[in-house]
Amino acid sequence: MKNNILLKTNLLVSVILLVGFALIATLSYRANYNASLVKIKQVSSLASEGIYYRLSTMLTKPVNISQTIAHDSLLIKLLEEEGSRYQEAGYQETLRKYLEAYKNKYAYDAVFLVASTTNNYYNFNGLDRNLVRGEAENVWYYDFLSSGEEYNLNIDNDEVAGAANKITLFVNCKIKNAAGQVIGVVGVGVNIDYIKGLLQEYEKEYDVETYLINEQGAIEVSSIYNGHQAVDWFEVTDSENIRSEILNWKNGKTNWDIWMPGDVQSNEKSYLVVRYIPDLSWYLLVKQDTGALLAELNEKMLQTGLLIAVVILLIIFTITSVIRKFNVRMTQLLEERQELFKEATEQIYDNIYELNITKNKAASKKTKLYFEALGAKDLTYEEFLGVVAAKQIKKEFREGYVNIFDRANVLRQLDKGNNYLQYEFMMTENGRDYFWMRIDAYIFYSAFDDSVHMFTYRKNIDAEKRRELESQRKASTDEMTGVYTKKATERIIDSILCGKLQGNYSFFIIDMDNFKQANDLHGHIFGDYCIREFAEKLKRFCREDDVIGRIGGDEFVVFGTISDEEGARRKAARLCQKLDTVCEDSGSCWKMSVSIGIALVPQDGRSFAELYEKADKALYQTKARGKNGYTVYEEKEDHGR
Repeated sequence: MKNNILLKTNLLVSVILLVGFALIATLSYRANYNASLVKIKQVSSLASEGIYYRLSTMLTKPVNISQTIAHDSLLIKLLEEEGSRYQEAGYQETLRKYLEAYKNKYAYDAVFLVASTTNNYYNFNGLDRNLVRGEAENVWYYDFLSSGEEYNLNIDNDEVAGAANKITLFVNCKIKNAAGQVIGVVGVGVNIDYIKGLLQEYEKEYDVETYLINEQGAIEVSSIYNGHQAVDWFEVTDSENIRSEILNWKNGKTNWDIWMPGDVQSNEKSYLVVRYIPDLSWYLLVKQDTGALLAELNEKMLQTGLLIAVVILLIIFTITSVIRKFNVRMTQLLEERQELFKEATEQIYDNIYELNITKNKAASKKTKLYFEALGAKDLTYEEFLGVVAAKQIKKEFREGYVNIFDRANVLRQLDKGNNYLQYEFMMTENGRDYFWMRIDAYIFYSAFDDSVHMFTYRKNIDAEKRRELESQRKASTDEMTGVYTKKATERIIDSILCGKLQGNYSFFIIDMDNFKQANDLHGHIFGDYCIREFAEKLKRFCREDDVIGRIGGDEFVVFGTISDEEGARRKAARLCQKLDTVCEDSGSCWKMSVSIGIALVPQDGRSFAELYEKADKALYQTKARGKNGYTVYEEKEDHGR
């Protein structure tokens, strides 16, 4: 029987491992593949941005220089004289030196000038030739003259370079006289190898293919082709289906991207990023294939499969001995851990009790002894709760104690998915001295006896609780007067008003009359003394359960129960009389009196803000009558004092 269980366990574990490893490997492959696709998109976009801005930077300077030359007044004057002077050696030398100076200064491959009067072509070597209409090599010039463009770019052979006959990007700019007539064309040439080198640099760094194509789809520049080779990019890449989409993209500010289908059997595809360059009227294409990615991932997948096979064989080889020892070792380990847990919890908590909630009784010997010690030997758990509450729990905590640990509440909390309860309260063991206790209760279902059990961990937290309450008291107490701060006053009054009100309440705003005089005449130290004296008299006058708070420099609030409205008036009258006195200290003397505004609960409001607003209006009426008196909100002046 045990051998059959062991065999089934081995088979089950092996299948689970095999399926698990297969899923992990598959998910890992997909995740790496998708992450690599994202990386390809990011890298291609980054390369496109970099090339675009490098090209823009590279072309900005020659465009600016070409335009600068075209607007040079000296050159314009020389061109206006060209028709009559071009045969003079001195005139040709002047133009040659002028063009040579720009070539040397900016290290351009070519700087040229064409005079539209004679169509003579000058460069840094002097007068080169005359551009005759109709010749193929001069088409660019006559097309440019007839266009409305101020400048343009074109790729051509630099014939001045001699045998090298370098392919050059020319930036051409029209020269106009004061009347706005075109009198010539000036241009500078940049070797196309610079652009090709830029593309090669990015191809090497980012492992991409880069192309610059014109608006007809022909490749102007790439690491392989140049504009003198009639190569259509869409034909050589078998991408005729996306020709119109790419060539219709004219937005030079953003990229356009697409996944291009490749070899269906190998699942290869390419990511293409397109950027239009308005200055060149060209498209920048950055293309990256997934072939290398797939090869790398397939190799890793194979390595992972071999590793998984080895791991599964090792697990199958060792699983039998492990399972045979498991039950014995697990039982021993559980016993050890239970003992350690028991020792640890007994060090942390003062008492630990176990209760059977379903059967409504104690569930351990120690708990039964606790029941007996309190005279509840034969009582149920619910009856025992009442005994504990009556004998040990301080009165104000009894209801909360019984409600939270009541059987019905325990079962209700477990049904909600909550298996933890906590309650802090004050209790006594001798009937006189109370201390703070916390119960942490854990609820669980035990299949052993088909019952809900609850462990209660009791801990004496008197010292830390008193420190906590003292910190709260200090944070809520005005340091000078010992009464509540404004925030504490508002919070306490609102909490009382939110509960079930027992009778009527009054809300007093008490303001010290002319208190500024005390500070101005005798200084702030004496003024602080007067506030302290005022607060002491106020505390002695008020009942213990009245809420007293300082809500301003010399403004206080008193909130408490009253019998009726007349009771509030009597209290205010006695308070005015009590505080109508003289404050003396260290030779300084000041006549003290107060003005009071009164709001009543519930008729004037059920929140601190509402009562404050109405009591403040009543206080204003008191001050308007001459101070040293009181006013009930909405009462006429003769109802005050």
